[in-house]
Amino acid sequence: MNEIFEELRSAIHSIWHRRWLALAVAWGVCLLGWMAIAMIPNSYESRARIYIQLDDVLAQQIGIPGTSKQDIERVRQTLTSSVNLEKVIRSTKLGEGVTTQRDLDGAIGGLAKAVTVTSTEDNLFVLTAKIGKGNLSDADNAKLAQVVVQKMIDIFREENIAGNRGEVQDSLVFLDQQLEQRKSELEAAEARRVAFEAEHPELIGGADGIGTRLVASRSELTGVEADLAAAQSSLAAINGQLAGTPRTLVTPGDAGGARGALMQARSQLASLQARGLTDEHPDVVALKRQIALLEKQASGEPAGAGGTPNPAYSSLLAIKADREAKVESLQARRAALQSDIMSMAANQASEPAVAAEASRISRDYDVLKKKYEDLLQNREDMRLRGQVENDNSSVKFEVIDPPTTPRQPSAPNRPLLLLGVLIAGLGAGAGAAFAIGHLRSTFATTSALEKALGLPVIGSISQTFSDAERAVRSRRLRMFMAASAALGGVFVLLLAVEFIQRGMVA
Repeated sequence: MNEIFEELRSAIHSIWHRRWLALAVAWGVCLLGWMAIAMIPNSYESRARIYIQLDDVLAQQIGIPGTSKQDIERVRQTLTSSVNLEKVIRSTKLGEGVTTQRDLDGAIGGLAKAVTVTSTEDNLFVLTAKIGKGNLSDADNAKLAQVVVQKMIDIFREENIAGNRGEVQDSLVFLDQQLEQRKSELEAAEARRVAFEAEHPELIGGADGIGTRLVASRSELTGVEADLAAAQSSLAAINGQLAGTPRTLVTPGDAGGARGALMQARSQLASLQARGLTDEHPDVVALKRQIALLEKQASGEPAGAGGTPNPAYSSLLAIKADREAKVESLQARRAALQSDIMSMAANQASEPAVAAEASRISRDYDVLKKKYEDLLQNREDMRLRGQVENDNSSVKFEVIDPPTTPRQPSAPNRPLLLLGVLIAGLGAGAGAAFAIGHLRSTFATTSALEKALGLPVIGSISQTFSDAERAVRSRRLRMFMAASAALGGVFVLLLAVEFIQRGMVA
């Protein structure tokens, strides 16, 4: 700790010993710094708050696009667009001296940095402009900042509210032109499609259409074959029932005669055979013997002897005819489907180029039709939006806080900069005196000498002054104090001038 105090004492002694050098350096640094600060123009900031209502109930009800967040983003972009900034420059003092396009681009870039738009809420915007032109006075800069903000508000109101209806009309004209063009293209594509389908009716729909029809035909053929198998099975069942049903109903004995009995026996034999009994079965053998005896007896009977027609047999005949017709119809449908499938497969395999052309024509037509329908829908939406704009504007613009006229500069903070330069000057002076003291081989204290030489110091001799020398030292000290006080006075004077200038702007 003692060493630190020794070093501090040594530094203070070295600086005080060369105080005139420190004061000169401080004066030089302060004068240069204060001159540089004086050359920095004051910037004045003007701000305004605007409210833009974009949520129109009618527009939301009819489903008009282009509102809400899209419009909010559009507001942010258009407020600081290059076109709007150029209009502001040409209508204010910012345009003075701008003669070339390069100058104009530079002025637009500078103004874009000076203007900011922030959104505190979805519909509430804060517009800020910071102006600091070196060739203008503080009062002119303050007034110019307020004028810039007001001009930007006026331009936005003119373009986005009054000019919105004109924008809708221009959009409608453009959409009508596009619709006419798409209509002509669609009619030409439809004519090509009709001509191609008339020349190649089997390729309607292109390769995709052929493939779809081919899959559908094969699926239908599968269903027809299943129905045909069911119909054939049903017909076989009817034939079996018909074989086991007698044509007439006979009674044994005198009423029926031998022929009636013979028919009944034959019917029974057919029924047994339908059940799957073989000729060696005892019942089948007995019936055959009976049929042989009845045939001998029936041969001696007169013609016309027998029973009455069997109504069940007649009904089965009608059912059989219906099922035979159904089987024939299904067989004809199956043949037609097989022929169509073979024809489509042959066309698909033998004419790939024609099928590809059919697909291209169909695809082009569908694309053009979709574009035409989309444009037609957009035209209707825009027309409806135009009516809403005419009757009830969907954008409501309100200035909550008008552009303020700044009373004090927003930048630079000149008092703080002046104080900073003063502190930097004093530090630079002290540093210069300390550095010179270390460059010279002198020692401020005996301990420093002992540390440097590594030898013990017996003692030190104090400097004595005569009366004349004391008077000279006293006069020089007063002069030093006066010079230091003058430096502080200049600082205070500059602060006073700064506050007076601010009062003049107010």
